[in-house]
Amino acid sequence: MVAFVVARFVQAIPVVFLTSVAIFFFIRLIPGDPAVSIAGLNATPEQVEALRHRYGLDRPLVAQYLTWVGRVAQGDFGTAYASRQPISHLIWTRLPATLELALGAMVVTLAIGGPLGIVSAVRPYHPLSRAVTLFNAIAIATPTFWLGILLVLLFGVRLKWLPPSGYTGITDDPGESLRFLVLPSFTLGLVGSAILIRFLSASVAEALGADYVMTAHAKGLPERRVIGSHVLKNALPPVITVMAVQFGYLLGGAVITEAIFGWPGLGRLMLDAIKAREYMVVQGTMLVFVTTFIVVNVLADACYAAVNPRLREPARR
Repeated sequence: MVAFVVARFVQAIPVVFLTSVAIFFFIRLIPGDPAVSIAGLNATPEQVEALRHRYGLDRPLVAQYLTWVGRVAQGDFGTAYASRQPISHLIWTRLPATLELALGAMVVTLAIGGPLGIVSAVRPYHPLSRAVTLFNAIAIATPTFWLGILLVLLFGVRLKWLPPSGYTGITDDPGESLRFLVLPSFTLGLVGSAILIRFLSASVAEALGADYVMTAHAKGLPERRVIGSHVLKNALPPVITVMAVQFGYLLGGAVITEAIFGWPGLGRLMLDAIKAREYMVVQGTMLVFVTTFIVVNVLADACYAAVNPRLREPARR
């Protein structure tokens, strides 16, 4: 297992490198000049040029990239242009909020998608299964930003059951933190649950038609035991992959949700950095997103291999 995980991480190194190249050069396509944003609209051309020289923006792009990637390899993401704060500090102070939101959304996804996905596969012609199909179609078709706004208007403004926006750290006040977490977690988790329902339902339905399930039924085993001990065990591997992709998306793709609910996570940090033309902050944040996504998927592969030992055979050879 260790050799399998190490091999996956080694394979991920070129991906991280190529991603860093793409991030660096594509960000330069964003219209605007960071030096102009820092100096202000009333700055003279000489002042703008002095700032460009100060931050190395007048150097060739290849030289800028090599300097940046060399510092990143040492754990230094650079310094924000305007605030002059270390970017690593900005990222690490925002990361807990993003992790809380991602974990909260995953809980919602599993709580809704897990049971409904199993029910829709085990009882395909039951009225509940048809209701699940309708729910699934609506959830996938609903835009995240629209759902978030509706939840804010209903539960935050009209009913006043939950705070419409804001954030409290889990270590500061656990109860208040959970109240702030409910609406954004449900906004992200609803779409994730619809995706989980589709994959879990298809995977369970395929496992139900396998010969070993028929044999278990022929032996007189209770249906609950057949599903729990045989069907789910063999239906989990593809679901693990889907959930890993979903978790990676939640870490890096919750920009709109964080903006709607005023959530101070990495997505909000990156959005503000794009507006301010903070190249270094955007680069560092996106690289953290990509690296985290890769790590999560490697861990998912390890879980997949633990469930299905045949996947570890190439690593052994």
